[in-house]
Amino acid sequence: MSADDESFHPLGQEWENDLEDMLDDTEYDTDLGMKMAQDAMRVTKGELSEADFHEKYHEDMMEEFGQDDRPTEAAFEEAKKNAGGFAEMLKGLGGDGEDSRRGVMKKMGAGAAIGIGAWGSMQGGDEPSVSAAEAGGTETTEQGDVQWGMTIDLERCDGCLSCVEACTEENNLDQGVNWMYVLEYEDGGPDSSRNRLVRPCQHCTDAPCEKVCPTTARHTRDRDGLVLTDYDVCIGCRYCQVACPYGVNYFQWDEPDVSAEAIADDHSEMDGDHMHDDRGRWVDSRAPRGVMSKCTMCPSRQDGFSGEEKVGTSACEDACPPDAIQFGDMKRETSDPQRYIDNAARGRALVEIDSSLPSTSDLEDALSGADSDLQSVLEASEDLTEELLTVMKAAEIVTENFGEDDADSVQYEESIIEVFDVLEEHGLDLDSQEVLVELELASEPGEDEEFEGGNEDDAQGALEDYAGSPSSNFKLLEDIGTNPNVVYFGNEPGPNAHQTETPVAYSDISVERADGSEIELVDNRKDVLDEGTVGDFGVSL
Repeated sequence: MSADDESFHPLGQEWENDLEDMLDDTEYDTDLGMKMAQDAMRVTKGELSEADFHEKYHEDMMEEFGQDDRPTEAAFEEAKKNAGGFAEMLKGLGGDGEDSRRGVMKKMGAGAAIGIGAWGSMQGGDEPSVSAAEAGGTETTEQGDVQWGMTIDLERCDGCLSCVEACTEENNLDQGVNWMYVLEYEDGGPDSSRNRLVRPCQHCTDAPCEKVCPTTARHTRDRDGLVLTDYDVCIGCRYCQVACPYGVNYFQWDEPDVSAEAIADDHSEMDGDHMHDDRGRWVDSRAPRGVMSKCTMCPSRQDGFSGEEKVGTSACEDACPPDAIQFGDMKRETSDPQRYIDNAARGRALVEIDSSLPSTSDLEDALSGADSDLQSVLEASEDLTEELLTVMKAAEIVTENFGEDDADSVQYEESIIEVFDVLEEHGLDLDSQEVLVELELASEPGEDEEFEGGNEDDAQGALEDYAGSPSSNFKLLEDIGTNPNVVYFGNEPGPNAHQTETPVAYSDISVERADGSEIELVDNRKDVLDEGTVGDFGVSL
């Protein structure tokens, strides 16, 4: 976006124009949708109160839609006094929405072309920009004890598109409906480097898309902060699409490729299904015809319908070969994403060594008959090297509550503790002066000094030497106040960034869906539809 661009939308005037054209081709009030989107972003920036926003548009919403399920100012104040805010007012709102559905909107014209630099930082520097507190619970709402979110280490992403493939398969998406989207970009200049940005829905704590929805179909789930769309309530007005700063929304033009029956049959052996959450609201998997959809962060997993082992996981995280994605509770200090935010070098090191850790049974066999000093242990086991043990111990030294039972998942810590238990049962004291000094994780004490154990600075240095530290961390469009729950590491785009081809072509990946059909991934929804959708960020950039 240029400096003289007067657009209210973060993605720029051309994007805003295309959104306006899109609304012109629906039966709904274009001016109302554009003005509400602009004011919704004023709310997130703190320039307009939420109560005033809802009151300002109440009469217009009633006239246009015949309903306004958003709280009025009086209702908002009552909710704020009794229940902690607007989000609580959404609890229990719903209805089947069929009587109010107005059919499928006309297709809009071709999407606007923008540069990825619209998301780019105008500031240089290598210092991380997001603290653990900013990325975690201190800025979140009082909705519940959980806030699902993720970190994405862009310097580990290899552009393989496994996350896009997994999301498409898990949710039975049509071609080009890329709830998870990976784009390659260059930053310009003579020494331009190629980088990647991975874009799911940001599941903002203060989501503008939610504020403009006349039916509360777009809503934030109270207990875990997921921003979801109730497909039974959505009327397809597209206002959420205009108000989204990130371009993540998709409108389902035609009947979906995979039927609801096929999805239900595919999950018939589970305690729930892959469409409804545990409130009975249809918020997961692909959308029906005529409504909006986007990344959901897998609510049916979080509700236990895919098995308890899947709670706190996402399809994209499970599928990522380099473990660039860490999904979990952003309010919990011991969750995987918060651990990564607190110490990215530690997170990277644990990811890299995870596949190298010896199995406990193999280690026990190798140590049988060996002495218990460090060098004898290392000589006895081919899989346990001094470098590996140093990284494992360094991670423990720098981590408070390492591997405790209240950890969200922290699978890497649990694996390390299992190895430590075998070593300690064999007689190797990992906290001894001899071992820690030999691993260069502590210094020899002076004559009259007591040994104080492992040194955090030495341990941190060992982790950074092994795995490196990202050049930055950031949230997309952090300055507009939406408080997104995705934190990125490294590869922050600059204002001159522009998209290039990915190393793995979307068309090289085929996906099998619940009905047995196979499709090739498509980078751009416009390649499938006669006319594209602005909500498809896969437009030509």
